[in-house]
Amino acid sequence: MKTHILKIAVAPLVLASASLSLYAKDGKKNILFISVDDMNNDLGCYGHAVVKSPNIDRLASRGIAFANAYCQFPLSSPSRSSILTGMRPDRTKVFDLTYHFRQDQPDIQTLPQMFIKNGYYVARVGKMFHYGNPGDIGTNGLDDKASWTERFNPAGRDKTSLEEDVINYTPQKKGLGSSMAFYQDKEGTDTEHTDGKVATQTIELLARHKDEPFFIAAGFYKPHCPWITPGKYFDLYSLSQMKLPIISDETKKAYPQPALASTTPWPYLGITPDQALECKLAYYAAISFVDAQIGRLINALDSLGLADNTIVVFWSDHGYHLGEHGLWFKQSCFEESAKSPFIISVPGLKSAGKKCKRMVELVDIYPTLAELTGLKPPSTLDGYSLAALLKNPEAKWAHPAYTQVQRGETPGHSVRTEKWRYTEWGYGEKGTELYDEIKDPEELRNLADVAEYAEVVKEMQGLLKAVHPDKVTGGKAIAETRQKFSN
Repeated sequence: MKTHILKIAVAPLVLASASLSLYAKDGKKNILFISVDDMNNDLGCYGHAVVKSPNIDRLASRGIAFANAYCQFPLSSPSRSSILTGMRPDRTKVFDLTYHFRQDQPDIQTLPQMFIKNGYYVARVGKMFHYGNPGDIGTNGLDDKASWTERFNPAGRDKTSLEEDVINYTPQKKGLGSSMAFYQDKEGTDTEHTDGKVATQTIELLARHKDEPFFIAAGFYKPHCPWITPGKYFDLYSLSQMKLPIISDETKKAYPQPALASTTPWPYLGITPDQALECKLAYYAAISFVDAQIGRLINALDSLGLADNTIVVFWSDHGYHLGEHGLWFKQSCFEESAKSPFIISVPGLKSAGKKCKRMVELVDIYPTLAELTGLKPPSTLDGYSLAALLKNPEAKWAHPAYTQVQRGETPGHSVRTEKWRYTEWGYGEKGTELYDEIKDPEELRNLADVAEYAEVVKEMQGLLKAVHPDKVTGGKAIAETRQKFSN
């Protein structure tokens, strides 16, 4: 396996007209696996009126955009480990940003390993498993080295020269990865920034390996904070377009204490509402920046003649709060944190351009790709193949979605059906929540203690018990974790 640390500018690849990949002849489908970091569903393809995301929208027009896709744990490493192993966090034991699933389960076959096993070229560019963002940019982070035949770790000017220039409103001493910080780079170009380099390197790999079956993973770092992007993306928005959800001093009284504990100090991490509006604009600028890089990948597939033989999967590791309930970032069980943008584009899909509103999970990605490519997955997977929903987005679907978080020793477990969200804190001992998602999609009225919904609560408790029957403790990382499993 080769690892490449890229800290110098890479010239954009000039794409000549190309015939269809030679490997299209034997029916093997390629995979372009695109991830973004901390992106919520504020995208044009999901009906957002402000955010400009023409390229992700274009990808959605070629595939199915899942409108109700939920992560299993709204924190980078637990979520990404779950997606790439096909196992829920209770089984990977990854509850934090330091423990590696191979420490106690060394023989897990990850999604990329399934493709290696079947003769595919398998490579990663950028962040796929967990990386401290921005701290680990340019390194292997908490990667899983067994999952790749080749790895590339770009680092652009946002990491190498601009971090000291950010406007940082965060009142407490926090790292840039947990900051309300941004910078409008008026001099740098897209290809000089880390995510621009991710796109450039990915395009180069697509061209180099177009005549063999491949699984190429493009891991973008934005829109994770700090929101450092070329200036033109800030210029797409004005502060007058930015709004914050209404909150008051009564907001905190409406929910169990752990429900809002992901944002401290509350609200908005202690910054002012006006500063929060600036941060929201910067976040949207970062979405538009990474959207442009995804557009470069789509254009490359077309130019290289790969679009007719390549399945494209687009996902974020979780959602993101922008002031709902006074919260910012992730790690809550509310919709904005638990829900992720998720699109699958399959060549020749007759239902392309439609939305699927069924409840699906990111843990479903692994079995779905196994079925779409005709490969045999391990028997350990927890998710369900979405192939039937790709054919018919309105097909019957009986599976709810599950999300969990951890507050010290107190777990939070949440289940989402088409009508209800139910959440338990500390197995119900630290609070419960029930929301009618049809009548109350903003989750403002907790019905858990309302007598007329007692039967609904009982039913939802049963769903949680089926997935979380026993108390599970997250793994504790050994000192040599990164050297042993990542580098």
